[in-house]
Amino acid sequence: MWLSVSLPTDEEHANPLSEALMEQGALAVSIEDADAGTEAETPQFGEPGSPAAPLWQNSRVIALFEPADDLIQRIAAAALVGGVSDLSAIRIEEVEEQDWVRLTQSQFEPIRITDGLWIVPSWHDAPNPNAVNLVLDPGLAFGTGSHPTTRLCLEWLCANIKGNESLLDYGCGSGILGIAAVRLGASPVLGVDIDDNALIAARDNAAANQVVMDLRHTREPLEERFDVVVANILTNPLCVLAPLLAARVAAGGRIVLSGVLEAQAEEVIAAYSPYLPLHVGATHDGWVRLEGTKSA
Repeated sequence: MWLSVSLPTDEEHANPLSEALMEQGALAVSIEDADAGTEAETPQFGEPGSPAAPLWQNSRVIALFEPADDLIQRIAAAALVGGVSDLSAIRIEEVEEQDWVRLTQSQFEPIRITDGLWIVPSWHDAPNPNAVNLVLDPGLAFGTGSHPTTRLCLEWLCANIKGNESLLDYGCGSGILGIAAVRLGASPVLGVDIDDNALIAARDNAAANQVVMDLRHTREPLEERFDVVVANILTNPLCVLAPLLAARVAAGGRIVLSGVLEAQAEEVIAAYSPYLPLHVGATHDGWVRLEGTKSA
């Protein structure tokens, strides 16, 4: 048996409170929206290239502890450090023992992109053995196929990769787009990211899917041109990167951009207009996929 400790706090104190609870022996700590399930709930999205998303003004920190005689004192000490003055608002509940691995895995089912492309966690059997099945588990790097922006890019790859196209996946995250491109026939494929952890995840995922995919950090030179350039990041970095990404598209090549909200599409189109024309190719849940072709 474990004890779940819930403490209400605010955006400013959520992280210090979490750290204080860990210092007091918490086995795990999470931060949640205290208004979740109400009209005041605030969804958050985070992707490579985006600034750190702010926490919720009305937050709840939940910590998991082993039972102990001095637990109340330790929680109170953490609460003091974390700015929680009303100790009566702290809630402690028993948590029965469970198979946490199985419970976590049960939350992630295979994801159908098209009939011919599925994202399948390693603990699941492929729903369609004849499809291209990408083995991908949830991890630290962005990109499991569940976010609309990733789906938009995968759908484009399924419809447009015919074989032997060179492809750049800029902001590759978990490597999902590059791995899918290789499995669909693209070659060579290069994944680039600013995050070392993302590159490690992409390397491991490429190995798990038995594909050859080059990986490179953004600090390294990037001078090649590609038949296809894909970037699934966010509006601000996409705009800043417009000269670089457009220059990496070969004559007659194509560029695919996602991570853009519908209201931001014109801003990105304008940023790329000096280099090549873009248009909205598809939308999904308020996100758009922008596409363009470089003149030969």
